[in-house]
Amino acid sequence: MSSGTENADTTDDSGSDSGGGHCSTADSDGEVAEEIAIISFGRKMDTAEEIKAEIGDRYEAIDIIEYHGDVFEEHWGEYDCFIGLMASGIAMRKTAHLLDDKWEDPAICVVDEELTWAIPITGGHHGANQVAQDLATMGAVPAMTTASEAAGKQGVESRAKAMDTHVVNGDSTVKTNLAVLDENLGPVARLDGPKAVLVGDDVTVLKRNTDDGVVLGTGSVSGASKEAFLEAWEEALEQTDYDIDDVEFVGTATRKEDEEGLLEAAQELDLGVVAFDKETLLEHEGPTPSKSKELIGWPGVSEASAIAGGAERELVLEKISYDNEVTVAIGR
Repeated sequence: MSSGTENADTTDDSGSDSGGGHCSTADSDGEVAEEIAIISFGRKMDTAEEIKAEIGDRYEAIDIIEYHGDVFEEHWGEYDCFIGLMASGIAMRKTAHLLDDKWEDPAICVVDEELTWAIPITGGHHGANQVAQDLATMGAVPAMTTASEAAGKQGVESRAKAMDTHVVNGDSTVKTNLAVLDENLGPVARLDGPKAVLVGDDVTVLKRNTDDGVVLGTGSVSGASKEAFLEAWEEALEQTDYDIDDVEFVGTATRKEDEEGLLEAAQELDLGVVAFDKETLLEHEGPTPSKSKELIGWPGVSEASAIAGGAERELVLEKISYDNEVTVAIGR
């Protein structure tokens, strides 16, 4: 077993009880909106078509449905997110009685005809914030009120999406969300089985969606720029058959987990960052000699974190160096 740690900004913030709060499979976790319905009054259909044309290629499907009194009830459960091209009050009144469980309910984001505001009203971390951000490319201001976004922190659902994982025990996020807001969450351990794990209701469990992605193991000098990380990752991936869409997350060492350039680069690409402790990296030391092992007792960060993070514990690409600032290895 290896015990890695993830960057502390790994939780969501919902401050309310989610009822059952259970999402045991990647298909039902509701963390990513893929199938969208734009609910529009007939007189606003031109705007609905503009939205579909602009953001349609970012989703598996976008349908346009003309509004009538029971339209939400009629299509409830068919879509991951509704875009309500209407006043927020209409959407709220017509869906309030349908809401049951934040992990299962579709997300709702309303937008006005002039595309001035995009307002997630339910399911912010389950697709509505994502849709609002996409509508921002059309000029709408995303009015996100979820606490983690308001505080400039990344919620657990957002982080789970960035790491291509899903939350197994949704109710736990109530407490871990509060811990993230207080900057008191602490590291998240990676555990490998076979193993039985007993957790309390203040422990959020993330489970991989797939086992065929790659990990960008990354080391750097202190103060390396965001651009250096982005270019190093691009250069490394170009030497493999993988691209950025195949990356599960970025792996690094706990002593590098606060590198601003690394975190900014990962956020730009919507990737999670997992920071492994010294003991874990020593267990998964790579083949390339590293001066840090002689100087401070740490193995080479890039190869060790790529191996430790990969589901198969093997290297796809041994360490390369970019401008003597960033080192990258790729594991799977």
